[in-house]
Amino acid sequence: MEQIRRTVQRAPEVMVKVLPKDSNDLKAVRRHLDYIGRYGKLELEGDDGERLQGRIGKALLDDWDLDIDEVRRQSKLAVTKGRQLPKIVHKLMFSMPAGTPPEKVLGAVRNLAREEFWGQHRYAFTLHTDEDHPHVHLVLKAVSEQGVRLNIKKATLRHWRSEFARNLRLLGVEANATERAVRGETRAAKKDGIYRASLRGDSTYLRAQAEAVAAELFKGDFRVEPGKRTLVETRRRVEGGWQTLADNLAKDGHRDLASHVRQFVDRMPPPRTDRESVASELRQHIRDPRDRDHRTP
Repeated sequence: MEQIRRTVQRAPEVMVKVLPKDSNDLKAVRRHLDYIGRYGKLELEGDDGERLQGRIGKALLDDWDLDIDEVRRQSKLAVTKGRQLPKIVHKLMFSMPAGTPPEKVLGAVRNLAREEFWGQHRYAFTLHTDEDHPHVHLVLKAVSEQGVRLNIKKATLRHWRSEFARNLRLLGVEANATERAVRGETRAAKKDGIYRASLRGDSTYLRAQAEAVAAELFKGDFRVEPGKRTLVETRRRVEGGWQTLADNLAKDGHRDLASHVRQFVDRMPPPRTDRESVASELRQHIRDPRDRDHRTP
């Protein structure tokens, strides 16, 4: 019931990302550790609670006994030409929307890491507050102290999102963890580099996408992506599920919550592909007189 309430009231959604690049090379991992520590300016916290200061990338990797040849042997993967080496760490990012108390985000990640990884996988983490949304970078040793490799699957990420949200709520922060489609969101999650560049307002990918869509609109030749049909079908199933839930809640006497569920469904934006969303924003920009040039012809 509380999950339903949080979702229909649109409680802030947690975000957990796995940063995909440069996780299978010792030098690259060391650079990443120094980077998230802002080259000695920020304090990192280790799995033993120790506060680590300075450019500690190399020292931390030595402490974790990270040797690429040993990791290869433990992984039991035969490395063939053209095949990537197994990751020696997982680079994770836990994030909340702007306005969330940063110390609560840090505390939630600390508690989650202790519950999920302590005594198994070595890890270190730090809080970043240099952007509007507070977020914590966590570097996790891929192979446990018992020699078991952690492979992150979709179910793993769902579990971490749920636990991150739970730990935030335990600290008094309203937080939720639901699938995008369930909330009526259809825009795909951006890759980390694109996402972070978009926050700064300098994403070349998004700029190129907007220019391509604008050119098609100008020519009157806007094309909808093939995935539109799948989006529409997914939305149909999601709305049907919510409507069935509302009916069941009403039958059980939870009429107010059933009404909130129906309002939630009614307010869902129409299912749109990324290109359709960009086109809609461009059309709105053209229609809004405040965004237009008022120079006399």
